[in-house]
Amino acid sequence: MQIWVDADACPLVVKEILYRAAERLQLETTLVANKPLRTPRSKYVRAIQVARGFDVADAEIVGRIAAGDLVITADIPLAADVIAKGGHALNPRGEFYTTETIQERLALRNYLDELRGTGVRTGGPDAIDVTDRKRFADQLDRFLAKQAQR
Repeated sequence: MQIWVDADACPLVVKEILYRAAERLQLETTLVANKPLRTPRSKYVRAIQVARGFDVADAEIVGRIAAGDLVITADIPLAADVIAKGGHALNPRGEFYTTETIQERLALRNYLDELRGTGVRTGGPDAIDVTDRKRFADQLDRFLAKQAQR
């Protein structure tokens, strides 16, 4: 199993949690973005820069993941693709997307997108706070511990 990160919009605090986990567990972690990334010197952490463009990083991740891999993303369509390939998707707020919840999340995303298309301001998500950071770290630790038992 390896970790993939949709890194363009991933908060730095979440990346730092992932860097520590990669070192502690010697787990390959790959950040994918369409801009240059700074990553720590590590044999377990690497970055891939892809061309600019709509969903280019998402397509790169989907093309490379294997069943059982973990993808960190807040992108609902990417999460749906990951789940369809047998992967796991965790958002930076510590919520796992599942086969049971992803369709509902896609429908809500599409509805809000339609509203924005008509000029309605729907707002964006709040900034990541201490509670979100803790929830993410806890979910990641539980997931990785469960994977290590397999």
